[in-house]
Amino acid sequence: MRRALLSIAILLVSIGLAACGPKGATPDDKRKVVRDMRTETLNELYKKRPETRSKLRQAVGYGVFSNLETKIMFVGGGSGYGLIVDNASGREIFMRMAKVHGGVGLGIQDFRAVFVFNDRDTMKRFIEEGWQFGGGADASAKAGEKGAAASGDVMVDTKAKPMEIYQFTEAGIALSATAAGTKYWKDKDLN
Repeated sequence: MRRALLSIAILLVSIGLAACGPKGATPDDKRKVVRDMRTETLNELYKKRPETRSKLRQAVGYGVFSNLETKIMFVGGGSGYGLIVDNASGREIFMRMAKVHGGVGLGIQDFRAVFVFNDRDTMKRFIEEGWQFGGGADASAKAGEKGAAASGDVMVDTKAKPMEIYQFTEAGIALSATAAGTKYWKDKDLN
């Protein structure tokens, strides 16, 4: 019984984290925080993987997200924010995200992710439908000529490579990005 109550309490705290967004007193302040995070993240990506600069320029668009997650005992979650840029128009779409996951663990993780959209329909679905990735799904941004790959509930055609994901943690860039249980949606206050 105690375990169940503790798990529920942690889940509620994690869901409460989803209400957190970029810091700032005004919408313009918050947009600046998101844009600054994008710039820092892209600079780090270009430094560690220089080939991604041309990938992002040639892509239909890209998204950059920052997320803070906590995990205690059997449940965890997190929240974050980011934006998607349409390369053809230069339009910025500010987004939010929340994640809930299970399993045994303990800790706090701060990570950032860069989504490269090589297909307009994939980017549009991501923006409009606010993808929710299922448990166990992951997408990998492989090194070399292999390109992107995916498994689980993430629908990524590895031949056409409509989307690639690069994930950063405090330990550096990861070759795979797990997106299990993550929901993305437009930030109504910043768009």
